[in-house]
Amino acid sequence: MILSRLRSAKTFMHVLQNILCIKEIQASVKCFCAQANRQCSIFVSMDIDVAEWLKHRTEWVMLDVRTPAEFDRGHIPGAVNLPLFTNEERVVIGTLYVQTGHQAAVDEGIRRVSPRLWDYVSEARRIAAGKPVCVHCWRGGMRSGFMEWLLRMGGMEVYRLRGGYKAFRRYGEQLTIDKPWRFLVLGGATGSGKTLILHELRRLGEQVIDLEGLAQHKGSAFGAIGQPSQPTTEQFINLLYRELMALDCRYPIWLESESKLIGRVFIPDALWDTMCRAPIIRLDIPADVRTAHIVAEYGTAAIEDLVVPFEKITKRLGMQEKQRAIAALRSGNIHEAVSIALVYYDKAYNRSLEKDWGTPLLTLSIGEDNPPATAQRLLTEVQKYQNQQ
Repeated sequence: MILSRLRSAKTFMHVLQNILCIKEIQASVKCFCAQANRQCSIFVSMDIDVAEWLKHRTEWVMLDVRTPAEFDRGHIPGAVNLPLFTNEERVVIGTLYVQTGHQAAVDEGIRRVSPRLWDYVSEARRIAAGKPVCVHCWRGGMRSGFMEWLLRMGGMEVYRLRGGYKAFRRYGEQLTIDKPWRFLVLGGATGSGKTLILHELRRLGEQVIDLEGLAQHKGSAFGAIGQPSQPTTEQFINLLYRELMALDCRYPIWLESESKLIGRVFIPDALWDTMCRAPIIRLDIPADVRTAHIVAEYGTAAIEDLVVPFEKITKRLGMQEKQRAIAALRSGNIHEAVSIALVYYDKAYNRSLEKDWGTPLLTLSIGEDNPPATAQRLLTEVQKYQNQQ
């Protein structure tokens, strides 16, 4: 009996110690939040702006402490999600804030994160692998402030992005507007192989933005075939901002003449306007060469995957031509189906050239599908033109 009571007493004391430990943690967290709310930090916060972060972005790990849903909608390229709250917890806390008030929401946040403190630290250490980290939330508020404090207490080198994700977006937007970008737009009808030529220009040392690569879509009704799922428009724009942040506006930057809408994502207005004012260099490639290029690109796709885009352009292609193209596909004559589609796409391209891009700076007649040779000739002809000016 005595031994049984002793064992019960020991168990009770062990549970009590655990409860007290959790209470102490909750009190510490609550203390921090109260201090932060009064703008009296219990440690020296290492806030940095976007420009400073850009200097170290290859050396530091960026931790996004927003919820997975926020992260999926759009995030700083290269950031890793270490959410302070789950999607459901954020809804609960947000509702509590609206219905009851600030302190009730903070208390609920503390209650939920307290048991997970060690999980945050250990996961951050695993992700960082010894590198410094920069944390951010939506606008550089309490979520990132708390995570900075916690990881610093865990012995990590931690910085916080001032203004959070919102500051990154604002910085990218201003970058697009403020800098005197020297874009060179590569034009050419469907099947000209413009993307491959851009890749060759990059290999030759030129600055390039591959819009279709960022959008994960080739631009036409057939553009999703063989591609991974597209990012959200928000994330596509983030990827564009990352590209611009890495480029030098003093030198030419090559892009492809795209529609404003690429699949389901769109080019932001400021960048689109700058592109449309930029000089365009048009490739004039014979239809048979372009047809062969498209057949090589899409020839291994499933027939039904090719049928669906033809259904989408029925109104512009015409019912009779659509049916003829689909019949050609199903009989194995992809070449004929592509030739039918090119009649529509060539008309659409010529209208776009006149409406959006204006008179080309140069028009180059290219007789073969040879991206390396075409890229080299482009650079030669552009240099000749510039020397004559």
